[in-house]
Amino acid sequence: MISTRRPPRLARAALFTMFPHVALLFAVLLGGCAAVGPDYVSPPMVQGDGWADAAPAAVSPDELGRWWQRFEDPTLNRLVEAALAGNLDIYQAAARIAESRAVLDRVTGRERPRGAAGASVNTTRLSKNGSLPIERIPGFDRDQRIVDLGVDASWELDLFGRTRRAVEAAEASLGGVQEEHRAVQFAVAAEVTRTYLALRGGQRRLAAFEAATSSVRQTAELVARQVTAGELAEVERHRIEADLHALEARLPSQRAELRALALALGPLVGTLPEVQLTLLEETPPAPVLSPFPLGERSELLARRPDVRAAERRLAAATAEIGLATAELYPRLSIGARGGFQALDGSNLLEASSATWSLLPAISWRLFDGGRVRAEIRIAEARAASAGYAFEAAVLTALTDAERALARYRGGLDALEHRRAAVDSAGRARDLERLRYEAGEASLLALLNTERRLDESSVELEDTRIQASVDLVVLIKALGGGWAGE
Repeated sequence: MISTRRPPRLARAALFTMFPHVALLFAVLLGGCAAVGPDYVSPPMVQGDGWADAAPAAVSPDELGRWWQRFEDPTLNRLVEAALAGNLDIYQAAARIAESRAVLDRVTGRERPRGAAGASVNTTRLSKNGSLPIERIPGFDRDQRIVDLGVDASWELDLFGRTRRAVEAAEASLGGVQEEHRAVQFAVAAEVTRTYLALRGGQRRLAAFEAATSSVRQTAELVARQVTAGELAEVERHRIEADLHALEARLPSQRAELRALALALGPLVGTLPEVQLTLLEETPPAPVLSPFPLGERSELLARRPDVRAAERRLAAATAEIGLATAELYPRLSIGARGGFQALDGSNLLEASSATWSLLPAISWRLFDGGRVRAEIRIAEARAASAGYAFEAAVLTALTDAERALARYRGGLDALEHRRAAVDSAGRARDLERLRYEAGEASLLALLNTERRLDESSVELEDTRIQASVDLVVLIKALGGGWAGE
């Protein structure tokens, strides 16, 4: 802050009388200088003619902001909300926002004057044998003390927009970090959802697989009795036992995978890994899967955090060009000091002890071996790179969405066929049971139809798991939503 003890009007007028070039510089430069360098304009985004294989459908903010609720699973809702509140990656991203805000505050502070207060007591003893003949000066004390109390202030005038461009760059960088924070939030929500759906799907798959294994075990027991009775060859018993052992060998790895998925949920939610093992004791619900509304391509690009972050990085890089260009021009700063100085502290605050000074200063990098222009070219190259990165982010976003859409639509079609296969296998089992009860079919034939039903159920759960994961990937590719929206 500039000292409140302002110099007299006459002294300020005398300054410009004594230094006419300073007055001229003020008149010319303060007449109004625009910020140097290019002004940022948000680049257009190539969107094409719309979705390749689907028509856009209206999508509400609620569907995007809390997209995981469309699975209609209270446990999933609880886990995602807990992750958004306790995940450590989200905390790290939030800390980076706080850091970026502090950087912006520091840069913004350049627009305001800087001031510092100081006080000192300087005691000096002069030498009798020095250059000053102090012994010949009547009343002169070789011990001297100076008490100084004052305020120093300085202000660099932003004549060519150096500070304005720095603020623009810091603001754009903050925007990019905020978008990265949203991206982390969405990634955490998506990973929790994906892991949870894989866990629940794995539980249903394990149940179907255990049922299939039980059917094969019953078949093996029947075959063994028929071999003993001489109704079947010995090779049939070995064949069915080999199938049974192969199925049973897969059970431990499936149970271990379910435990691993439950343990993985712990850190995602911000808890110890073992906390979520209780999920293994619950009955797994089936997820609700349905077509997801796409919206327009432009809406996708406006939502995607990675696209928005890339655009903000481009804005920051553009501002950096102006910041580098400003080094071609002089810097003008004004320094001021006001305070009191006395040999005795008793009269320090008297008017006769007042002192002040005013010092305009100019610095200019006139001869630096071309480094300024090299720095400008560096900034321009970085801005060009950021522009290409933005274009790549747009193309990646559109490609991700199209691929995810194709896979999810294919997954829904496959799921319908798997359901039909299970229904057909169930009807075949029912008919075979009626034939067995009527004495028209053997128990082995009935067990084989039950085995095919169980195998179809396993395949249905595999397809449902994949479709669930594909839906999460699609929502993520569409930009989904994030906490707080």
